[in-house]
Amino acid sequence: LLSTSESERRGSRVELRRSSLYSTLDLVPQLEHYASTLPHQKSRSRPSLEALRKAFDVRCMLNIWGVILFLRLSWITSQAGILLTWLIILMSVTVTSVTALSISAIATNGRVISGGAYFMISRSLGPEIGGPIGMVVRDLMQFGVIMVDSINDVRIVGVITVTILLLISLAGMEWESKTQILFFIVLMVSFSNYFVGTFIPSNPEKQAQGIFGYRTEIFVSNLKPDWRGPEGNFFQMFAIFFPSAIGILSGANISGDLKDPATAIPKGTLMAIFWTTFSYLAISVTVGSCVIRDASGNVSDILTGNITDGCVGLGCNLGWNFTECIRSQSCEYGLANNLKVLGQVSGFYYLITAGVFAASLSSALGFLVSAPKVFQCLCRDNLYPYIGFFAKGYGKNDEPLRAYLLCYIIAVAFILIAELNTIAALISNFFLCSYSLINFSCFHASITNSPGWRPSFHYYSKWTALFGAVISVVLMFLFTWWAALVTFCIIFFLFGYVNYNKPKVNWGSSVQAGTYNMALSYSVSLSGVEDHVKNFRPQCLVLTGPPNQRPALVDFVGSFTKHISLMICGDIIMVSHSVHTRSQDSTDSLVKWMNKRRVRSFYTPFTADSLRAGTRHLLQASGLGKLKPNTLVLGFKTNWRDSSPESIEDYINTIYDTFDSNFCLCMLRMMDGLDISDQFDFEADDLSDKGDSDQIKTVFQNDQGKKTIDVYWIADDGGLTLLVPYLLTRRKHWRRSKVRVFIVGDEQNMEEGRNEMIALLKRFRLDFNDVIVMTDSEKRPHVKNLSRFVDSVAPFRLHDEQQDGISVQELRQSAPWKISDKEFEAFRLKSERKVRLNEIIRRNSQHAALVLVSLPVPQSDCPSALYMAWLDTLTCGLHCPAVLIRGNQQNVLTFYCQ
Repeated sequence: LLSTSESERRGSRVELRRSSLYSTLDLVPQLEHYASTLPHQKSRSRPSLEALRKAFDVRCMLNIWGVILFLRLSWITSQAGILLTWLIILMSVTVTSVTALSISAIATNGRVISGGAYFMISRSLGPEIGGPIGMVVRDLMQFGVIMVDSINDVRIVGVITVTILLLISLAGMEWESKTQILFFIVLMVSFSNYFVGTFIPSNPEKQAQGIFGYRTEIFVSNLKPDWRGPEGNFFQMFAIFFPSAIGILSGANISGDLKDPATAIPKGTLMAIFWTTFSYLAISVTVGSCVIRDASGNVSDILTGNITDGCVGLGCNLGWNFTECIRSQSCEYGLANNLKVLGQVSGFYYLITAGVFAASLSSALGFLVSAPKVFQCLCRDNLYPYIGFFAKGYGKNDEPLRAYLLCYIIAVAFILIAELNTIAALISNFFLCSYSLINFSCFHASITNSPGWRPSFHYYSKWTALFGAVISVVLMFLFTWWAALVTFCIIFFLFGYVNYNKPKVNWGSSVQAGTYNMALSYSVSLSGVEDHVKNFRPQCLVLTGPPNQRPALVDFVGSFTKHISLMICGDIIMVSHSVHTRSQDSTDSLVKWMNKRRVRSFYTPFTADSLRAGTRHLLQASGLGKLKPNTLVLGFKTNWRDSSPESIEDYINTIYDTFDSNFCLCMLRMMDGLDISDQFDFEADDLSDKGDSDQIKTVFQNDQGKKTIDVYWIADDGGLTLLVPYLLTRRKHWRRSKVRVFIVGDEQNMEEGRNEMIALLKRFRLDFNDVIVMTDSEKRPHVKNLSRFVDSVAPFRLHDEQQDGISVQELRQSAPWKISDKEFEAFRLKSERKVRLNEIIRRNSQHAALVLVSLPVPQSDCPSALYMAWLDTLTCGLHCPAVLIRGNQQNVLTFYCQ
């Protein structure tokens, strides 16, 4: 048990903790006030703001058909068998069909101009995603120009061929279309020649090559797979076949040249997929029914009589003995060994060769035409530097001649390398990446429920689009994992570049719609969550006026709210001024100014009769749900001595209203003032300055080095006075700054008070170890400083006791805002305490980077001019920014037992 004397001593010490500097009710910071943050603990209550305020009151088919159809499909059938080949074809078609449905939906949701896949993706998902795809699609034209096997022939014939194709492209779309029609006719003749050939009875020469016409036993034998060699597995076959189905973007990529893209793209793409799928299925089953896997090509291998002893292979049942080549694995004919089977089966071999050339050339020409148009659209959007040169178009069709030449140079470069297989995997991955993003564009636009997503093509599903996006990514890694990684690295690099530079475009993308949905959903869900002290954030309403005229105030608040909490720049427009409201252009220019300065803040202009009225409305109406300000930040009224009494009254009443609304309050004072409007030529109507106000640097943007942040925690306000400097030190410019905490105490208990404060700061997990106890705060101020204060208030005093025969009420009628002698004397002690505190601040903090001082809460009977003089006195004579700060007497910091 405590003795009576010890109990009295502790009681008196508690009484000493009351802050006599500001108010007899104000309490100095104490650990007991925060005990409520601990379980099963009751805290001592600090006075409320109310108590403190009271004065004691048709080109897709050509591009899908390629050399794989003629040279590889028969070999794939021999490896995988007819059944698995059909599965491979249908799997490829599933991916391309789902993508085609997504393309159709996007193409019919508004006007599609030139740019094809890039245009659709960028306008759906935004420039950050569309830009990388535009750069990738540009490279897709390199696919399909392999003509012969010889390296030198590839170089010679390839360069000549691509040069001819370039000349056709330069001649214009009319010539290109006629050329494609010619290729189409050649392909149709080639197909007809093949199917006719399957019905022509085979002669011994063809039978020696393994071609026997339609036979049931051949069909049954070729149903099952027969994997051979290092490529003998299902996914390798799928990877080899899939590029034959990737031409579905060809029609979309020339969207600018289509009369009605919204109609032509869905119909052309889907019909192309249907007919090409039919042709692939038909050729695989017919060739698998007519040709055996292994044959020698030697006419002398025919069996004589019925002697089949020791004969190996299906040929034995058909009268041929290919045992020797099968056992030695030297067979040169048959499905598994000869890539030219289709030509041998056909009625006329060279028509198939013509089909190979037509398929290859049509693909090359299609990409040589479409890729430059996509690249031209990308260049015109100015997403990347140094490519604007290629944006220029020529002629009535706006042909991208410069982009044609660029793509020609790239194609020739790879042809001269003569090893196109080295980039084939990468190009296939580029296609799959494009498919994935097209499907994701459709899915994302559907899932965001944007009213603007109204495609006239209804035969799609957001879930099939998502499936197409996911399966495309999976296939990228199944085909060639290293190429998938390279593709993603390229995409992410280009995405990061565009995302970092924030291009000035607004395409109404689904990303914007998705962001809105997420913001709305989270805001609504937050409304049902009760506030907790651990989640407190200083959400600031900043009275900046036009933000570009007070950059220091904007930068100060932005330095501790960015990526942490809400910031709203409130611009109160006085009705008495010539400009009664901000135009939309003016508002947009101010928002752009903040974005360029990398300030994360909303801007809210409001027209009102006075500062007080405007602030009152903003305090009540600004914000949304839990995203609502809890702290008012305003600049110090530096010119208060020269202002009208009504202006001072308006300013002080704004502070009163803030406390009455239970808001926290911060007041920033810059020794050179906050307003820079006199330094720049701001237009009165749109506020766009003719100077470089967006480039002006304030002290809050400079590196502070090892300067100190001095906190004068005079009154316990709940912890906001400590929280703000802590948030500042998390910023790069303030990271090395040391925080010093000054508290009120007496010499007798100085060390004990210091240790208690250090213990409290540790409980708060604040790395503030430098605590200084001010033991001389109750001394009388120097006469010179006190006289300066009295002189500053003199113009605002009634001096009623010096005027005989006139009552205070009569003097009040002419100057109700002035301070009576009785009021001045009643608050004399408080005034002296403010002067004395300023002396201590100037003595300790001349070289500080920032000074924060607890803001005294004004009593309702305190004259406005006197309170304004207190604020001026507390922060005068400093060479650094000063902040007067006051929480709303509710905890904003938590601590835990150790």
